[in-house]
Amino acid sequence: MQHPHGKVSREIRGHIFLIGLDRAEKRNAFDSHMIHDLSLALTEYEDNPELRCAVIFAHGQHFTAGLDLVELQPKLSEGVFNFSDNRVNPWGTTGRQRSKPLVTAVQGYCYTAGIELMLNSELVIASENTQFTQIEVQRGILPFGGATVRFVQAAGWAKAMKYILTGDMFYAEDAYRMNLITEITSDSNPLNRALELAERIAAAAPLAVQAALKSAHQAFLHSPEVAFQSLQQLLMPLLNSEDAQEGVMAMLERRTPRFKGK
Repeated sequence: MQHPHGKVSREIRGHIFLIGLDRAEKRNAFDSHMIHDLSLALTEYEDNPELRCAVIFAHGQHFTAGLDLVELQPKLSEGVFNFSDNRVNPWGTTGRQRSKPLVTAVQGYCYTAGIELMLNSELVIASENTQFTQIEVQRGILPFGGATVRFVQAAGWAKAMKYILTGDMFYAEDAYRMNLITEITSDSNPLNRALELAERIAAAAPLAVQAALKSAHQAFLHSPEVAFQSLQQLLMPLLNSEDAQEGVMAMLERRTPRFKGK
């Protein structure tokens, strides 16, 4: 039987871009094809000014069983994770950085690269049944999609190392306690809640959302000093925007603002 290749689905709903991991028969394990397609989808999102928030979710019962090491092993040293400067890296470790917000919805298995993918998003909604493992060291490799930095930043050294150095399983409550996820939902389909939050983000002023995200990225990826020094230059263009005027008018007129991203 031929090995089914991984791909991602795409759907536009208003200002929201839905990106679905679509290899359910392989528990959405990442092969080189799915990695490539996910990068393409996130680049489409980044380059389309009409899209204000993206949601990554998974078709089927599981978010992802992690890397398809059988398919990827020969390609890892060839640089399947080296993304060009014009392609968004889904894991945000190298290459082009995403500048617009991302919400991730996880359920079932969320292993290795899946944890690292969600740690590179802004909000994460996890179903109660989600199981996590950062099991790379039990496979002879290290987590190379950002967990050694982001897991530690979120959870603290002692809690993160327990899982990074053992590969032990943990669950939604543990992930919430360690600040790896935003919310746990009792809904077996976490996409519903993820979409609610994406709608809230998409209703806000897009230039302001991107500026706030940029400032937070500067602090985490560089230093608080860099972020503080850039606040004024991030603020100035916003003050002169049509959306800032609309925000004030909406407040005065006691109505919902209608932002255009201008």
